[in-house]
Amino acid sequence: MHLRNMKKSMKRCLKVISTTLIILLIILVLLFLIRLVSPTEIDDVAPGINCPEIEKYNPDILYVIPNYNNNPISHNEEWCEYILSLNKTLRMHGINHIYREFFYLNITQEELDFAIEEFEKCFGYEPEIFKPPQLKISYENKQLIEQNNLKLLNILHQITHKVYHCNDSSKPRNNIINLF
Repeated sequence: MHLRNMKKSMKRCLKVISTTLIILLIILVLLFLIRLVSPTEIDDVAPGINCPEIEKYNPDILYVIPNYNNNPISHNEEWCEYILSLNKTLRMHGINHIYREFFYLNITQEELDFAIEEFEKCFGYEPEIFKPPQLKISYENKQLIEQNNLKLLNILHQITHKVYHCNDSSKPRNNIINLF
């Protein structure tokens, strides 16, 4: 009797494991298909960052840093014109792009206004969508972004899109992102 119960238990366990594996495989295939049809993106676009990935991957969306290394984008008219000539969707990515700036620092309204103004001076319109550097944001900074009518993107967005980085500066590397 005991041996029969063990066999039944093992069968149930194997059934649960195989069902779980099938579900995981289906999720992975769906994620792959979603990433295949979703617009491609490049993070960390700024005058001070070399970005051959724009030509290499031909993304649909560019995430621009308004004041990388205290170099406001509006001071680089030629760069602004070049980025506009690419005819891509442009979105804002941090202010200075220092490590987790929207997680560790309390961003002021003045700092955010400056970044939005830089974006507008460079491209002729205010950003509508915002992605914090390293996708980390504190509750207070999240409130600030939302109060300024910026749509905030999170990790789910990053997972469902192919997001490359200028200078191939992320993990996973751009060539791995390109495969999946």
